Amino acid sequence: MAAEATRVLRPAAFIDRDGVINAELDYVWRIEDFHVLPGVVDGLRQLARCGYALVVVTNQAGIAKGRYDEAAYQRLTAHLRVLFAAQGVVFDGVYHCPHHPQGTVAAYTRACDCRKPAPGLLLRAARELGLDLARSVLVGDKTTDTQAGRAAGLRRTVLVESGHALPADALAHADHRCADLAAAARWLCAGGGENAA
Repeated sequence: MAAEATRVLRPAAFIDRDGVINAELDYVWRIEDFHVLPGVVDGLRQLARCGYALVVVTNQAGIAKGRYDEAAYQRLTAHLRVLFAAQGVVFDGVYHCPHHPQGTVAAYTRACDCRKPAPGLLLRAARELGLDLARSVLVGDKTTDTQAGRAAGLRRTVLVESGHALPADALAHADHRCADLAAAARWLCAGGGENAA
């Protein structure tokens, strides 16, 4: 009990997957369709150097819609981990939501608290990994990403232009907008995110 009370929580950089880490395609689930965007490795390395745990949080509605199954998702996630680990980037966690209210697979067809913009994935990661949400940040390419970050009480949220087109009022939904993950990492580590360390 005393050890738990003195546990030091770490800040995290929550990163959306499709459109931020890899090229945005229609339901990325095959390894051959997983194409890492330019600058991502350097951006993730920089965030780690700044003291952030690296946590992927991704909606995977394709599971609920029958486009692919959990096994296919897990194969791609294993590939992602190995691919980045070979370049010195280790993810502290990879969390996904397989649900969608208009799904076709009964087991996954429902409203839930883990599909962004709900904050469930971030809250679960915080519990399981010992994360300090108030010092954490999020980088996403859709306003549903940043809405989840704000709902979880994160310090900063950033929208990037490498995936979906951003709305004209993007800064009403995020603290900053950047071209891509590398630029977001530079901004966060230069003080925009009031450095984690």
